[in-house]
Amino acid sequence: MPERLPVPVVDAHTHLDACGAVTAADVAVLADRAEAAGVTRMVTVADDLAAARWAAEASTWDDRVWAAVAIHPTRTKDFGDPERSEVERLARQERVVAVGETGLDYYWDYSPPDAQQDAFRWHIDLAKRVGKPLMIHDRDAHSDVLRILDEEGAPDTVVFHCFSGDEDIARRCVDAGYVLSFAGTVTFRNARALQAAARLVPSGQFLVETDAPFLTPHPFRGRPNEPYCAAYTARFLAELRSDDLDELCSAVSATAERVFRLPSVTAG
Repeated sequence: MPERLPVPVVDAHTHLDACGAVTAADVAVLADRAEAAGVTRMVTVADDLAAARWAAEASTWDDRVWAAVAIHPTRTKDFGDPERSEVERLARQERVVAVGETGLDYYWDYSPPDAQQDAFRWHIDLAKRVGKPLMIHDRDAHSDVLRILDEEGAPDTVVFHCFSGDEDIARRCVDAGYVLSFAGTVTFRNARALQAAARLVPSGQFLVETDAPFLTPHPFRGRPNEPYCAAYTARFLAELRSDDLDELCSAVSATAERVFRLPSVTAG
């Protein structure tokens, strides 16, 4: 376990079901372990319809947990009207705080680009209709993601989950007012371009996440990830950016509260 952070932070993107949680007791175990490290709140994210139903339900079991619902771009091949109606129903629930993760993934060949782009446009419209932030998955698709956001008109709040771009993409996102969320990948030794991007993002436009159980931060890369590991990434970012750790954690929490409309909590 990492040393407890001096100021609590939010894990802006995790998958508690993929971490092995099934019941309310399972969720409490993960949340307790995270809280011991100073990661006192988390957003559990869906990637298919079953996960969306579970995430929405799980967010009602523990006050430290919120949810985001959408259909992952790699699963959009058969994304029809019944699935869209169900996602919209779930997205309107009170403890569902974002529409995500949606976007484009050109690395895997599970769904055709046309299907991904159509679903992405629909999720953009949904985020605007329900008045909640859009949480984007962008893998090897930076240009098309930014183009479609421009064409459709971005929602008021856009979060690039597990940001993977370089300095140029980061500047374009920052200039557009988007929020960049950094996962354990930023700690990897070969992530020089990503680290350069992380240095330039202004306070108030970045978040910390785990994407657990994937992308465990260095030096534990390859081991299962959990929300508590966001503490490692927060410490790394503070050192990378030459930021005071207390101030970085406070900024991350304030940004998460603004983005996801979470109640403010007292530091400590």
